[in-house]
Amino acid sequence: MKPAPTSVPFAGPFALATLSAPDGAPFPALVTPDGRALDLSGALHWMPTDVRAVLERWDQALPLLHTLADDLSGDWRPLDGLRVHAPVEPRQIFQSGANYRQHVIDLEVAHRSPGDPRTVEEARAEIAAVMDRRAAEDLPYVFIGLPSAITGPYDDVVLPAWAEQPDWELELAAVIARPAHRVSVEDALEYVAGYTIANDLTDRAGVFRRDMKAIGTDWLRSKNAPGFTPLGPWIVPARSIVDPGDLRVTLKLNGDVMQDESTKDMLFGVARLVSYISQSSRLLPGDLVLTGSPAGNGIHWGRLLRDGDVMEGSVTGLGTQRTRCVRETS
Repeated sequence: MKPAPTSVPFAGPFALATLSAPDGAPFPALVTPDGRALDLSGALHWMPTDVRAVLERWDQALPLLHTLADDLSGDWRPLDGLRVHAPVEPRQIFQSGANYRQHVIDLEVAHRSPGDPRTVEEARAEIAAVMDRRAAEDLPYVFIGLPSAITGPYDDVVLPAWAEQPDWELELAAVIARPAHRVSVEDALEYVAGYTIANDLTDRAGVFRRDMKAIGTDWLRSKNAPGFTPLGPWIVPARSIVDPGDLRVTLKLNGDVMQDESTKDMLFGVARLVSYISQSSRLLPGDLVLTGSPAGNGIHWGRLLRDGDVMEGSVTGLGTQRTRCVRETS
C-alpha cells in the first residue's frame, strides 16, 4: 500500500477518502485538492468509523462536509505520508457489461473463433446492429461483483498464476448514497453520493466456460480474484461533477495510452443503470455501480498484463490511480 501523492487534483472543494498513518488503523477522511486531510471520525458528531457510515447519513453529512472544508482551523494534516486505501467498502457491487459501443465491437472481433466465416467488417457491422437494438430496447446488462476483489488505488495488483490473459478495464463508478429500490430514471441521480474510479480487471481466458458453452460467462472466475478491482483514490461528490455522461476515461500502461474515451460512448448512462438495477435489487449506501469500460483493452491491442506493468488510470475530475502488477509465483 503506497502513501498518498502530494498532488491530488479533483473537481470541487473536497472529496472523501479512507486513509491511515503508516502503522495506524484506517479512518474516514475529508481531503482537499491542496493536499490536506481531516479525520471525520472525530470531526462529525456521530463519529463515523468508515466512509460508508458517512454515506449512510449523506443528506445530513453533505452540508457539514462543506462547512468543514472551509474551516482552516480544523485538525488538518498533510496528505503526504498517509496511506490511501480503497475509499469505501461496499456491501454490493453492480457491474455493467457491454456498455460502451466501440468496446463491444472490438471484443466481438477479438473473440471470433478461428472458423468464423465473417470478415472483420461483417463482424463489426453485426455487433453494431446488436448495440443499436439493445439501446432501442433499453436493456442494460448488469452482473454482480465481490467486495473482496477491491484493493487500494496505489496497491500492487497480484496476477494469479492461473490467469492466462489478465486485462485492464478502467471504469467510472457511481457510489450510492441512499437505499434505492424501484426508482425512476428521472430520480435516480438523487441516490448517487458521488463518483470514483474502478479498474475492473478481467482474465479474458476465463470469461467463457470451456466445459459447457451453454453456461455462458463465468464472472466469478474471470473478474473476482483478490485485488482485481483497484478502487479510488477519492469519492468526489456528485454535485462537483457537471455531467457524468461527458467524462474522459484514460488508462496508460507503462506510460502509453491504451484507453482514452468519453463516457458519451456509453449505451446507458448512470441514471439509467441505477434505475435498472433498482427494479430488481435494493441498492444500499456505499454500494458501487460500475458503468462499463471503453475501447482499448489489452485483448484489442494483443498485449495483456505482465509482471512489472504499471497501470495509471484517470477519469475527468476524479483524480488518478496508479497500480503495479506482480505475477503470483506459486
